[in-house]
Amino acid sequence: MAAPTFHNDVFDSGLGAGLKDVVENLYICSAQPTTFAEASSTYALGVKATPPMTGPEDHTSGRKVTVTAITDGTVSGTTDATWFALTDDSLSKLLVAQELNAPQAVTSGNTFTLTACIIAIPDPTS
Repeated sequence: MAAPTFHNDVFDSGLGAGLKDVVENLYICSAQPTTFAEASSTYALGVKATPPMTGPEDHTSGRKVTVTAITDGTVSGTTDATWFALTDDSLSKLLVAQELNAPQAVTSGNTFTLTACIIAIPDPTS
């Protein structure tokens, strides 16, 4: 059976209205969060309110949004950040959790930086 095909609008709806348009915070975390509470509290080491994002747009095989580089995140814990999470705090939703490219040591009271990262939905394959 052949894989279904989708118009870019289908992907863009998920990446735009379902993600980019509702993200309120980006949290850096000490472990992989699987719930909103873990992202925003249990594993949270810092936060960047309303992280800047671009897209949706073409990706190598699918569609993507890009979280642009962050230079001014606020750190609230001291240890290694290994994940980041995008959340809709108004609805207590964990929208995306993604591992960082490399662990980042952070210290409470400082700021954190992150390079730009891509969140993509790949085209279907058969």
